Amino acid sequence: MRQLTGAAACLALLAACTPATTGRAGPEPSPRYTFWRPAPVQQAREPSEVIAATTGEDWRPIEPDNLLVMELADGGRVYIELAPAFAPVHVANVRALARGNWWRGATIYRVQDNYVVQWGNNEGGGALPQGVVQRPPAEYERPLAGLAIRPLGFPDSYAPMVGHSNGWPIGYDPEGGEAWLTHCYASVGVGRDAAPDTGTGGELYAVIGHAPRHLDRNIATIGRVVEGMPALTARQRGTGNLGFYEESRGERPIAITRIRLAADMPAAERPRFEVMRTDTDAFAAYVTGRANRGGSFFIRPAGGVDVCNVNVPIRRRPGD
Repeated sequence: MRQLTGAAACLALLAACTPATTGRAGPEPSPRYTFWRPAPVQQAREPSEVIAATTGEDWRPIEPDNLLVMELADGGRVYIELAPAFAPVHVANVRALARGNWWRGATIYRVQDNYVVQWGNNEGGGALPQGVVQRPPAEYERPLAGLAIRPLGFPDSYAPMVGHSNGWPIGYDPEGGEAWLTHCYASVGVGRDAAPDTGTGGELYAVIGHAPRHLDRNIATIGRVVEGMPALTARQRGTGNLGFYEESRGERPIAITRIRLAADMPAAERPRFEVMRTDTDAFAAYVTGRANRGGSFFIRPAGGVDVCNVNVPIRRRPGD
């Protein structure tokens, strides 16, 4: 499937937008603010049917060096895919922190309802392992050049354009030449203090509520949870400011046993995941299905979808 980038992608989206008419003469509307009217597709294939019909060529593996495994003292496990193409320095820090066993004694200490779960050493942890960059650059966006993008095809409230690149949901600006990961459910970002601090990667959070897209381009987004979200979401909410646990009220942080890379696990124990490729006809059909739900329940297909509601499929490698 041909990938659209830059001005071509922008024109493709604008072509799907229809100006609203009021019957009154007025100035010519700016293309940037053209009104858009959904065009539902009747009897689109259900997303589950599209997934069931995929072949191995429609999926890409998650490399072991890009898979972070967090083990909790209560038996929970959380698996996180890292995104070095979007935040290379922060991801390198996370790898070094994992290999340096820096999260020994760390906890989940913040659970804010409909927002985020945060973990780390909460200002502790001692000296950073060798190789960790203490003041990483602000990796809040990256150059658009070099990314193969499938435009979503629907307008967005937070970015000039949205779409997917190599399985990741992104926002991008064809005029400015920048792209960034979007804050969707299960996205993982780096906790930081006020600017110019950018965070080392020692304090991480995962989105557990409605997509906080206002955080896009303000925090380094380093990946997403691919399995284990219940181990984060099914937690007592913190009653302190911003959802921090208040131990004086009997709220106990959840102990983290260890965090390591799948690449550093014995081969027999190594988890293997696959992400649905976003540059295929199968994914195009999947997006159409997400935008036009039908079946016996839906009365009217929406004819549109938000980038965070596409939910790129991720699965365990068949046979594992």
